[in-house]
Amino acid sequence: MKNNYRKLKLSILLQTVFITALTVLVGRFILEYFIDGIYNDSFANGFLRILEAFHVSEETATSLYWQWIGNNKVFFMILGFLLLFSLFFYVALSKMTRYLEQVEDGIENIISASDQPIRLITELKPIEDRLNEIKETLRSQEEEAEKLEQRKNDVLLFLAHDLKTPLTSVVAYLSMLDSHPEMPAEERAKYTQISLEKANRLGDLLKEFFESIKLNLQDIELDKVDIDLTMMLEQIADELYGVLQEKMLTCKVEAEEEILIEGDPDKLARVFDNILRNAIAYCREKSVLLIQAAKEENQVRICFENEGDTIPEESLKRIFDKFYRADASRSSSTGGAGLGLAIAKEIVELHKGQIIAESSGGKTRFIVTLPLKGGVESNEIHTHSGHSSGGRAGRRKFLHRKATGRTVE
Repeated sequence: MKNNYRKLKLSILLQTVFITALTVLVGRFILEYFIDGIYNDSFANGFLRILEAFHVSEETATSLYWQWIGNNKVFFMILGFLLLFSLFFYVALSKMTRYLEQVEDGIENIISASDQPIRLITELKPIEDRLNEIKETLRSQEEEAEKLEQRKNDVLLFLAHDLKTPLTSVVAYLSMLDSHPEMPAEERAKYTQISLEKANRLGDLLKEFFESIKLNLQDIELDKVDIDLTMMLEQIADELYGVLQEKMLTCKVEAEEEILIEGDPDKLARVFDNILRNAIAYCREKSVLLIQAAKEENQVRICFENEGDTIPEESLKRIFDKFYRADASRSSSTGGAGLGLAIAKEIVELHKGQIIAESSGGKTRFIVTLPLKGGVESNEIHTHSGHSSGGRAGRRKFLHRKATGRTVE
């Protein structure tokens, strides 16, 4: 960075040398022609005549001349050179102040949000580059702020849409039940059940929304313990039995025995639950949800695969954005508020892991990688099918130590 202003330093140095040389030349001219030269006597005689005009004798005037001027020649020479140098330097400062004026113009360019790039003189090229960088940064920040504002508006629209649909249904069914007291018990039970489902749907959306706000407004502290990941995945697959049955799905877990990780069991269960519920919502009926977990060096790779429509590449890039859902998925009866995957991503990253999404050939895969606890050991693959609820009681404790169990909501 010190060499960035070499041209500026050289320019100022040359101007200073020029001013000094000009001062010496002019001073020498004055010394030779006015002090030591042909005008020396004229200057002395003029000084004497001025004093004599005030009725000072010639002898006294001559004495005063030598006392004040003649014997202080060196002092007046130095003073004269300083005055000349100051005068020439002040004139030269007009060029130097151009540097400040150029910088001021560049700052004004930034403030006025001009589309034109900042252009400064050659000596100020480093400042020109820096000001253009600042301008581009501010422009990017402004564009990002506009995107955030637009996203906030989208959030309000999405939330209003997602909350209004189930709420309208609840009000409609309850109004119908209230206005038809003679309705048959069987039909009344049917509409009551629908109202309850819609109300639960509304509750789920609110819970998802406030969970996201909670993650953003506070520093999340992880309550880490040792977890048997294989047991956790099997338990979560079992507990989704009712949801799987609605679409006649099978959930198959293929994982090595006792994959040990360190993490917060509640939050990781939320991650896997969100991914699986998203897969269930958009997969084909009577298909298989496949969960695979295997150790890779010092980490574990967990893959959730489902069959369904291929997700476009553009949608994959934004699938973990809050409140984002592909247009084809904007269904209030199946899709969430677009927060589940965003929450999952935040939790995984808090565990020093990574989550990505892939989609091709009618299959979508969500891949989570998490650090392993301790070394890697080779274990046999354990296969578990989650299409029935049997054996759940034996899998309630998926913590390797300090196990307390966890039921996915």
